Amino acid sequence: MRHYVELKRQHPGRLLLYRLGDFFECFFEDAITASRELELALTGKEAGRGIGRVPMAGIPHHAAERYCGLLVARGHGIALCDQLEASPSQQGGLIRREVTRVITPGTVIEEAMLTARRNNWLAAVVGDDDARTPCWGLAIADISTGEFQATQLPDSAELQQELLRLGVAELVWAAGAEAGGGSEARRPGWCPAGIALTASGCTPFTAAAALARLLDRFQLASVDGLGLGSLPLALGACGGLLSYLDSTRPGTTVPLAMPTTYQRSQYLVLDHQTARNLELTQTQRDGLLQGSLLWAIDRTVTAMGGRSLRRWLQQPLLEREAIEQRQDSIAELLGNSELRLCLRRLLRPMGDLERLAGRAGAGTASARDLVALADGLERLPRLAGHLADSISPHLAALRCVEPDLLSLTRRLRETLTPTPPLSLSEGGLILDGVDETLDDLRDRIDGDEVWLRDLEQRERQATGISNLKLCLHRSFGYFLSVSKAKAGQVPDHYIRRQTLANEERFVTPELKEREGRILSLRRRTAQLEYELFCRLREEVGLAAEAIRRAAVRVARLDVLVGLAELAATQHYCRPTLLEGRAMEIVAGRHPVVEQTLVGGQFSANDLHLGEAGRPDLMVLTGPNASGKSCYLRQTGLLQLLSQIGSYVPAERAQLSLCDRIFTRVGAVDDLAAGQSTFMVEMTETANILHHASSNSLVLLDEIGRGTATFDGLSIAWAVAEDLAERIRARTVFATHYHELNELATQLSNVANFQVTVLEQEDRLVFMHRVRAGGADRSYGIEAARLAGLPSDVVLRARQVLGRIEANSRIAVDGEPEAVGPEAVGSPADPSPRSLRQRGKGKKAAKPTAADRVA
Repeated sequence: MRHYVELKRQHPGRLLLYRLGDFFECFFEDAITASRELELALTGKEAGRGIGRVPMAGIPHHAAERYCGLLVARGHGIALCDQLEASPSQQGGLIRREVTRVITPGTVIEEAMLTARRNNWLAAVVGDDDARTPCWGLAIADISTGEFQATQLPDSAELQQELLRLGVAELVWAAGAEAGGGSEARRPGWCPAGIALTASGCTPFTAAAALARLLDRFQLASVDGLGLGSLPLALGACGGLLSYLDSTRPGTTVPLAMPTTYQRSQYLVLDHQTARNLELTQTQRDGLLQGSLLWAIDRTVTAMGGRSLRRWLQQPLLEREAIEQRQDSIAELLGNSELRLCLRRLLRPMGDLERLAGRAGAGTASARDLVALADGLERLPRLAGHLADSISPHLAALRCVEPDLLSLTRRLRETLTPTPPLSLSEGGLILDGVDETLDDLRDRIDGDEVWLRDLEQRERQATGISNLKLCLHRSFGYFLSVSKAKAGQVPDHYIRRQTLANEERFVTPELKEREGRILSLRRRTAQLEYELFCRLREEVGLAAEAIRRAAVRVARLDVLVGLAELAATQHYCRPTLLEGRAMEIVAGRHPVVEQTLVGGQFSANDLHLGEAGRPDLMVLTGPNASGKSCYLRQTGLLQLLSQIGSYVPAERAQLSLCDRIFTRVGAVDDLAAGQSTFMVEMTETANILHHASSNSLVLLDEIGRGTATFDGLSIAWAVAEDLAERIRARTVFATHYHELNELATQLSNVANFQVTVLEQEDRLVFMHRVRAGGADRSYGIEAARLAGLPSDVVLRARQVLGRIEANSRIAVDGEPEAVGPEAVGSPADPSPRSLRQRGKGKKAAKPTAADRVA
């Protein structure tokens, strides 16, 4: 117990699992936590006279990986203390135990603890609060795939957005010298909830310490070639991350690639709100993959291809040439269905080369992992053969296979058995002919086993017992089995070993001698096989970088083949990329909704924005539930798909590049931050107005609906006016404030559009068609009826609506020729803004209480 407490002091903030026989046990608060998280029985153990009984909970050692995976998924870090010897090295002493592995959410490498189709990012952050303009250094690594990147961010808001985009599993940050290793300490405001937070001292994050660590780790003379020379905070974050990895994996060097630098501005910027509103990787309501854009377009057949497609969606490109290279590859694959089919057949059984190489480099790969790696590498020459005539650069990159990988594949095939056992310590891993000593040991074992097979026949003849059998028991070893009736006929040199109800078990001195020799040979054979396997695994680990280079090309091919298959089966078109700001979509469709429709056909719609003679801002009106939000999201998704190089669901599309996509769609509050739905809406709208440019795409849905009618209309009017006049961003502005249609009469770059509806005698038919012109009704009461409101409530609502329409309207004053702020009054004007309520008709009678709703 004293040793447990000592180790716990070294690993605060982590659950310490202490090996005792066949179980990993934990005590004190750790036992309570483990029993709660894993639903284990909480027992107790006597800890001495001064302490008494302490809580205890345990898990079987053979199931440790499964239970550790559950704990890691809940954000816990784990320190595994294992036995380093089978029996005490000193008489009367304790078995030596040490922490052999620290498992945290960002450092897992075991396949069972990882999600195959998404990266598992570990991040490190360091800030410079003393600078005139505070900035941050961020380093990220996925130790399972070896990816290692760094960047420098100008403020905490961008840092938070980047952490949200990445979906970081664990964050290490320089919290100061007072932070204990592994303690979460105080969560900073920029750190999103749900990320496992580990505070660290500042020393590993200093530029000097980080520089020394990187130069030593990657055997470099300078970091200038990595782009880190001019990014001191990014350099410090890299050093902090490597220091943390060294502390969690003592004695093991995680095979990471050299760090690369990037800037957020290199890609189309998607803030977290936009990614959530567009449902790129999960649905907004339930957080599920099914129903997201990734679910709708993912036709990849490998795990590494799935991860690559996710990254493409999260970081769309800004360089036209790079986008068109992807389009060219898809076009080439689209024109050759036989090639697509052959490539998908080859890719489908391929293992996750990135993570297999990572496990080999970390020294945790099993024999089955290496066989799977050989299977995958063997397919590279076959892929190259199919792509021998390819023209596009991304396909041509796979026409050549590195000779070292071919040699490694042969080495694996010539060394490992085709179906090795799961255990590495029981033999059966290495083929014959690999090692002379191993072959000699196996020959001697074979000779002894022949002797054993002959022994049974010889003893039957010598004793005259026809049913005598030679058997093997896991605990007792070899023995001669004789029935009770024949037990009296055994010779005197037989030694009784065990008596059962129907048989007697005997051994002979010669049998025991031969058994001891066989068991000794088998132990030596298994140990030698393990040593040969470890050498082979180290050899594979040294080739991890080359394997990963091939894996990146294979993953990219998988994505491109999948996008080509998607375009072929869903009838997508190749978008033409334009200079300038024009957006033209003919018969565009929502890529997700059209796949989830049951018993109906999606209504395609056009869009024209930003080009000469076309508006910059579209005011979109129409009934509730008519498809305005779908149209907004569809516009954003088609723009995004075009900038990852994909084809798009439309008859024709001509699109210019966007620097950012902004969305304000849907209503959600943030109770944890004390923000109402309206405040969240205003915060997101403010972010759009501060950061949008004329090259941005802005999608707004019902701005101002969360407050009083006049206030909401005033805000919506001012926001639309600012986007159209000052920013001139390409904007689709969906609203139920029909008064905004007047903007089109005052601003030349604003146009009105509506989603059409067909009125029948007793019901509405939603046409889901967008056409020019503004709507004058929202049919909200009809939508309420369709939602199931009681009929008397619907009737009363119609009565109240009739009185409102008869007695009031909202108008916008201003001279017809006025354009700009003066159209709605000067901000400095102390009089009320020009939005007002006007009475119509004769003076009304004194209203009733119900009428005062109007």
